[in-house]
Amino acid sequence: MYMGLNDQYSTRVELRLLGGFELSVDGVEVAMTPAAQRLLAFISLTTRGADRAYTAFQLWPEHCEQRAKANLRSALWRLGKVPTELVLASKTQLKLDANVWVDVRHGIAELATAGVGAVAEAALPFRALDSDLLPDWYDDWLMIERERLRQLRLGSLEEAGRQSLAAGHYSRAVQLGLAVVAIEPLRESGHRLVIEAHSANGNLFDARRQFDCYRTLLLSRMGCEPSDLLAEVMTTVERRPASPILVAV
Repeated sequence: MYMGLNDQYSTRVELRLLGGFELSVDGVEVAMTPAAQRLLAFISLTTRGADRAYTAFQLWPEHCEQRAKANLRSALWRLGKVPTELVLASKTQLKLDANVWVDVRHGIAELATAGVGAVAEAALPFRALDSDLLPDWYDDWLMIERERLRQLRLGSLEEAGRQSLAAGHYSRAVQLGLAVVAIEPLRESGHRLVIEAHSANGNLFDARRQFDCYRTLLLSRMGCEPSDLLAEVMTTVERRPASPILVAV
């Protein structure tokens, strides 16, 4: 469910970078040149604004300073053709307009702070979080941002999963935990969430299977056993008394 960032705006502008570039205005996708896409993505990932000269150098490192700045002006001109304001440009700074909702900024933050009942209605569905940031782009400036967002995505998913587990929404907690595992198969905290959710839901076999899968993966990839903490969790799970079988008489 989209919530406007500023009530004075009536135009809905969404920029999605997870899984690929997509800009939409009032639900209609906007076609853009690759240069304009990269400029908008770069600015959107710089929350406090970007220096114009630095932006030109990062986006066109193979060109001389004069040519890079000319390319920047051209890309800004193309962004200005979009039927809503996207970038606030001064002589020295570039900043994303406050009306633009960005999945990797606002969407992840909304998901991380949403209550358990609101997760399903978030503008950024949690299933979208297993997508990489602009996976088909190979720009150097994306490398650090990809890792930062990967950690943020993992943390947001785990936090939502823990909230779901505490609220008794065990199936959702399992799905959130599996989303973490899909992004990072060796992340123990994701497997632990899945195991604890299965156990809380009475699915002890599924809990054991998840532990065994993780143990096998860890041994094959890293040559080591799961942590003592996870082993203790599994021991606690297996000590749970079985549910009584009711026999009709």
